[in-house]
Amino acid sequence: MTKRILLAAAAALALPFPSLAQTHDVTALRDAALKDDLAWEITEGLTTEVGQRLAATEAEARARAWAVKKLTALGFQNVHIETYRMPVWVRGEEKAEVLGASAQKLTIAALGNSGSTGAKGVEAEVAFFPTLADLEAAPAEAVKGKIVFVSHSMTPTQDGSQYGAFGGARRAGPNLAATKNAAAILIRSIGTDHHRNPHTGVTNWTQGVKPIAAAALSLPDADQLERLLKRGPVRLKLLVTPEFKGEAESGNVIADVPGSDPNAGIVLIGGHLDSWDLGTGAIDDASGVGITTAAAKRIMDAGQPRRTIRVVWFGAEEVGGFGGEAYAKAHAGERHVFASESDFGADRVWKFETNLPDSAKAVGDRLAVALTPLGISRGRGNAGGGTDVGPVLRTGVAGIDLGQSGLRYFDYHHTPDDTLDKIDPEQLRQNVAAWTALLAIVANAPEDIGKVPPAGH
Repeated sequence: MTKRILLAAAAALALPFPSLAQTHDVTALRDAALKDDLAWEITEGLTTEVGQRLAATEAEARARAWAVKKLTALGFQNVHIETYRMPVWVRGEEKAEVLGASAQKLTIAALGNSGSTGAKGVEAEVAFFPTLADLEAAPAEAVKGKIVFVSHSMTPTQDGSQYGAFGGARRAGPNLAATKNAAAILIRSIGTDHHRNPHTGVTNWTQGVKPIAAAALSLPDADQLERLLKRGPVRLKLLVTPEFKGEAESGNVIADVPGSDPNAGIVLIGGHLDSWDLGTGAIDDASGVGITTAAAKRIMDAGQPRRTIRVVWFGAEEVGGFGGEAYAKAHAGERHVFASESDFGADRVWKFETNLPDSAKAVGDRLAVALTPLGISRGRGNAGGGTDVGPVLRTGVAGIDLGQSGLRYFDYHHTPDDTLDKIDPEQLRQNVAAWTALLAIVANAPEDIGKVPPAGH
């Protein structure tokens, strides 16, 4: 035997005895999930029968009704909607045009929560900043009355890590430009594609700052504008007319697989039901609710788990995480012991990371054994969850992240191109297999899964 094989055998033997008894069942459930069709059925049905699902609109309400019908038909228990009120923003006209000798149209999409130019639009000279840091450093007189353009150089990565850094141009750039009295702002889309599909996404305003018009240029149009600016000053006409429409209703759809031990706690999983209004939200995030629901259904059909598995199709994630916050508040009195979400498309899971208390470290070890045949390795970081389960995780609840490949995710993210044909059925099934193995282990783990100590303790 090689040293590697000896070490692997020793690690397996070191696992608690109950896990050895479960190994065959986990393996069988995992392998059967590689032929799963339910995740595709859910993804196809939601994107076809409902389509775009912008938060707090009639379309999102139809999606909730669709979800209740589907989850009930699948045999889940306690299926219901929990509603909450939230601000409503809707897209209007969005046009950008270069004026003068090089007159031409540019392709843009308003950012969520963007202000309006008014019906007449605005005309102004472009003030170009290669990065958000350059805009931060600029004196107000270099920005005042101009249409700011912020660029960047985001590239594809397997873990999608550049989204956090370059996404600041979208999340904070418009607010910064407004504080310097810009007339409006354009950003290079937070994406990695080479098509004339601008990427929308939410932007944030600090209290007291009046929103200005804020939009994203498609990447080819951002390149075009940069080339024009190298030839001299550029003047633009911009028309962006979204509206804030007060408050309306959104909601979470909840479904349970009841556990046999009420004291063992709740395993919370899911994805978000809403989408942006440009595409049909296939990768973001119909596939996420399809993957997690299909895995939970497989565990349910295999027999009652020890812990209750709760599947939540969260509402209003895209525009500010309202569903995750509402869920955490409404269920603060319940004992959640684990939370995880699927919200990074449907390409292959390639790594996993954990955040478990010392008493449940063996859960992660067993998962490593179960996921290795799927080509999934253990990462070195701590699981952090996402927007929807983040509020629950921040209370000290344990979590595991199943990380999908992000190499093509930001080609389609928040664009009109987020459609069903971007889902690879084989990769979707691998996701379901990984989630099935995770739930089989976590929901039935004999260990007590207690609170995770705060970082640094």
